[in-house]
Amino acid sequence: MKILFACGGTAGHINPALSVADSLCARYPGTEVLFAGNPKGMEARLIPKAGYPFAPIEVAGIQRKLTLHNIGRNLNALRLLLQSGPRAASIIRDFDPDVVMGTGGYVSGPVVRKAHQLGYKTVTHEQNAFPGVTTKLLAPDVDRLLLAMEGAVRHLHLKNPDKLRITGNPVREAIFTADREVSRARLGVGDRICILSFGGSLGATRINEAIADVMAWHRGKAGIHHIHATGSFDHTDFLGWMRERGLTPGENPHLDVREYIDNMPTCLAAADLVICRAGAITLSELECAGRASILIPSPNVAENHQFHNAMELVNHGAAEILEEKDLSGPVLIALLQRLTGDPARLSALGKAAASLAIRDANDRIIHEILSLVKPD
Repeated sequence: MKILFACGGTAGHINPALSVADSLCARYPGTEVLFAGNPKGMEARLIPKAGYPFAPIEVAGIQRKLTLHNIGRNLNALRLLLQSGPRAASIIRDFDPDVVMGTGGYVSGPVVRKAHQLGYKTVTHEQNAFPGVTTKLLAPDVDRLLLAMEGAVRHLHLKNPDKLRITGNPVREAIFTADREVSRARLGVGDRICILSFGGSLGATRINEAIADVMAWHRGKAGIHHIHATGSFDHTDFLGWMRERGLTPGENPHLDVREYIDNMPTCLAAADLVICRAGAITLSELECAGRASILIPSPNVAENHQFHNAMELVNHGAAEILEEKDLSGPVLIALLQRLTGDPARLSALGKAAASLAIRDANDRIIHEILSLVKPD
């Protein structure tokens, strides 16, 4: 079996494809996998690092805000789009896959569309509650349209809804298997309430500023252990903000400040409450771990999709939402005081999150791929 994946732009598009590829290769030895992506995107680094061959195809997005600079960028994007069809056709014909699967990003569009035009079986997977432009454009033509969240259905208007499947988002196996007590012992949490906070690998300045206030608030409280990842952009500044608030970085063992969390399954297993953005994969991991959360959607994403993602959990009583326009240290502290003072509420949020989890997403996605290769 030969599978061509098209994805890129963000880890939220790349990691689901890698997860499915890993599962396919583990279950069906001899499976051949090729990834198509932008040579200037993070996929050009992540995919070869994961051990898969990579076929470059350069595509750029259209900038919606019209400025003189963006007009130039859009002209270049149109040039690349015109070139992408022949390049996609060359990749597809040379590899001759059984199925072509897109998981999002600008590169998915031309590759999956060209595969459909050439008569190949096609699949697209949408991670978010509000489908992106690429998903909407491909939806009429693909053989299978896989959605992570039930709420995404209402934003799609299809003549053939039979192609829709709710599969969830692929989640790392370690999220399921991490032991809570072992993780808390490893991190030195003890019997404290463990708060885990992060804004992404690069960071989020508004979140970091608010968390500095939060740490100043609970520095004298014996009952809280706080793990926070600053991201790469703000790490040095965050340490300075701690000092401004009378905190000495590294002095308190229960203020664990890092640039990046490289043991997320362990930290999630140990946590009682998570403060984070509302990226689709992050939310799927919160659900699978059954963790209470305060979600701060990024306002700087297409179609404000993180807000829609967050509301999927909020509407099911599985999370609290705090929009960035309302975010400040005092506001976040007040919300934390309410939640950390109410263990029953934390437990209820976590149980509601767990009830939303789709734990067999990889199995569901692979089933749909195989159904196209070997129809029932």
